[in-house]
Amino acid sequence: QFPFGRRLPCDIYWHGVSFHDNDIFSGQVNKFPGMTEMVRKITLSRAVRTMQDLFPLEYNFYPRSWILPEEFPLFVAEVRMMKDSDPSWKPTFIVKPDGGCQGDGIYLIKDPSDIRFTGSIQSRPAVVQEYICKPLLVDKLKFDIRLYVLLKSLEPLEIYIAKDGLSRFCTEPYQEPTLKNLHQVFMHLTNYSLNIHSGNFIHSDNVNTGSKRTFSSILCRLSSRGADVKKLWSDIISLVIKTIIALTPELKVYYQSDIPAGKPGPTCFQILGFDILLMKNLKPMLLEVNANPSMRIEHEQELSPGVFENVPSPVDEEVKVAVIRDTLRLVDPQKKKRKDTQGSICRGCPSGFPRFACWFRKVSSSMKDKQHKHHSLKLSLKLKFYLKLGWCQAPEHVSEAQEELVDARAENAAGKGPEAGLPSLCLKQVFPKYAKQFNYLRLVDRVAALFIRFLGVKGTTKLGPTGFRTFIRNCKLSNSNFSMAAVDILYIDITRRWNSTGTDHKESGMCLQAFVEAFFCLAQKKYKSLPLHEQVASLIDFCEYHLAALDEKRLLGGRG
Repeated sequence: QFPFGRRLPCDIYWHGVSFHDNDIFSGQVNKFPGMTEMVRKITLSRAVRTMQDLFPLEYNFYPRSWILPEEFPLFVAEVRMMKDSDPSWKPTFIVKPDGGCQGDGIYLIKDPSDIRFTGSIQSRPAVVQEYICKPLLVDKLKFDIRLYVLLKSLEPLEIYIAKDGLSRFCTEPYQEPTLKNLHQVFMHLTNYSLNIHSGNFIHSDNVNTGSKRTFSSILCRLSSRGADVKKLWSDIISLVIKTIIALTPELKVYYQSDIPAGKPGPTCFQILGFDILLMKNLKPMLLEVNANPSMRIEHEQELSPGVFENVPSPVDEEVKVAVIRDTLRLVDPQKKKRKDTQGSICRGCPSGFPRFACWFRKVSSSMKDKQHKHHSLKLSLKLKFYLKLGWCQAPEHVSEAQEELVDARAENAAGKGPEAGLPSLCLKQVFPKYAKQFNYLRLVDRVAALFIRFLGVKGTTKLGPTGFRTFIRNCKLSNSNFSMAAVDILYIDITRRWNSTGTDHKESGMCLQAFVEAFFCLAQKKYKSLPLHEQVASLIDFCEYHLAALDEKRLLGGRG
């Protein structure tokens, strides 16, 4: 540990809280800039809401949410309207402070008038959500799932999900919310940090019992009851990918601000904690995302009044040690160095033939001594894995992640690799593996790319009025019906409204969320008859076309 920093550079930096724990200019760091801000309850709700506007059916895994205090009148009006249309609707809502963690400040209400406005809501904004009243119960108890997700890279996007997670249980039998039981936190809130103080909390040495269990033990139990566990996993993977797709646009803005292109800087990866609740019908619902999930593998036990000792937690150890170990295996910088020393590969292989096979035939005959024999064995094993996995495509179609997987398998099978003897990876790649199924959702990513292009000054996260006008002009968006004066009015109105919501005031200008709103507004004006996602996609294509033509014109002018 280097609490005051370290002069010599490292391969990997492991920060405790955020990217800005230390100033780093090389290697890899286990935090993305802006991630802590992005997964706060209000920011996450806004990001998911933007995606719900575009793709309502695809993003129905997040409860209906309102931001307090700014949306309180909207919250009151919508609840009244829903009650008028369905008098039998008896909702419950959960209020979560924006910066809260470990269950701090969370409470349930039955009516908007029950919100506690005594000073704190102004100084401490919150999200109010529709409470999920019919969760899946195990042993009559409500529980949630903590899944660990590795965001290995932002560009290109690379996501891994741990094959096992934690199931955290309430400590009192669940009943649907009533005015009498609303305040029973041990019945309604699954937070470990709250339930640990319940007299009913059970520390268990068995991963299948107690108040904290492995998720795999729950899946086994569901499977024995005939539940479709494969579909459940598929739904969870979909939820994770879609949530990260909602977060990446703004993360890219933070990233270019802290690590500008062309300047020295580290690459980033991060382990996230996804908290998911299963409904009675096994539909997974996203509760929240944690930028700094606890990696403790022990708990405090009171030996005598006021005397505590740390006791190992077998459940935490089984899940978390594997997550940390395999994260380090996936980001291991030595892996790339070893790969770089393997030599060049023949590019003259016939089409459809594994590139590795041609190289193997040329070099294997020259390997005589013991060290070379090991390499020859590894080469033949690597070829075998290529063929077994069906990767008989041209070099440019084999991803780096796929190559790393084959390298690791071949080295370990040869018994000489640094990972020989280690268990198989607990982290499963889900993106880009399933990219074809989800790439159509990445519209806001493309809007963010336009935003970043016109930021102008490196290191900023807000667009000035000149940058916005340049965007409009370069993309040919102004005309007789939409003058530059109207452009200025649009910029001022939207920017002023977003700046009044209490978002970042460190610099003036239009934030990405405000730009996205303005972009949606422009898309709706230009393509009136289409659904919103088609309007936005059409305007993105239109802008990208004109910018590509402008770039080509500048390139030809430069050559001239």
